[in-house]
Amino acid sequence: MANMLKDKVVLVTGAGGGIGREMALLAAREGAHVVVNDLGGAVDGEGGGSTTPAQKVCDEIVAAGGKAVPNGDSVADPAGAERMIKAAVENFGKIDGVINNAGILRDRIFHRMSHMDWKMVIDVHLNGAFNVSRAAANYFKEQKSGAFVHFTSTSGLVGNFGQANYSAAKMGIIGLSRSIALDMAAFNVRSNCISPFAWTRMIGTIPADTEAQKARLERSKKMTPAKIAPMAVFLLSDAADGISSQIFGVRMNEIMLFNANRPVRSVHNSEGWTLEDIAEHAVPSMKPFFTDLKRSPEYFTWDPI
Repeated sequence: MANMLKDKVVLVTGAGGGIGREMALLAAREGAHVVVNDLGGAVDGEGGGSTTPAQKVCDEIVAAGGKAVPNGDSVADPAGAERMIKAAVENFGKIDGVINNAGILRDRIFHRMSHMDWKMVIDVHLNGAFNVSRAAANYFKEQKSGAFVHFTSTSGLVGNFGQANYSAAKMGIIGLSRSIALDMAAFNVRSNCISPFAWTRMIGTIPADTEAQKARLERSKKMTPAKIAPMAVFLLSDAADGISSQIFGVRMNEIMLFNANRPVRSVHNSEGWTLEDIAEHAVPSMKPFFTDLKRSPEYFTWDPI
């Protein structure tokens, strides 16, 4: 099944390096025409305005016989998102798939997190995913086909220390993806999420103060971004027809499917609940299912294998 994206046109955001670069390169090898977006900024979102990282990836694609154009707009800018989609349509005639991968980190323990730390991360991850998806939505609707792949994280699914902004954005992306899948199913448009486990420039900023944290980061270095690309590119292909509203995890050579949030315990009282009843009956029956915050920090992360 070579050339699974033959003649498709796809946009990959944050594709100047790491996972984004690998997805852009693989999409091109599979026959897609690619819009390579990258702002050219720092991990914390500062700087930008350079198309050099995007251009380098385009040069790699063209050198290998593929077709690609660069874009240096910010996903946080709705007008910039529109220009990304227009770049696809003006250069290649259409848009078939979007990978929302662009992201930044501004990690702070919660009581030290500034409003700017919060706003910038939400703007890039959550608002950025909305902006780019919304820019593509009408094209998908009119042609009655299209695929979105959004990047979430276990920081959103499980939680993580010092990442309230990032965790909130990544959990929000799951809700966004599921609603897009529902709203656009009638137009044969799919929307899925990937939670990646890979060593990237962003992961490299995570502090390693203890021996356990240092060991974990060393294991993470073995998980290359190239391992993430096949699942994302597959989800853009016609072979993924009928797959929508799902959350996949990719860790080295392992692919996971995450379940949707569902009740794990229910307690009923025909007389209604008083505060005393809740304390004496409801909470004790639910307590075995509570998240244990007293566990070590490693409990809230997914260790690489």
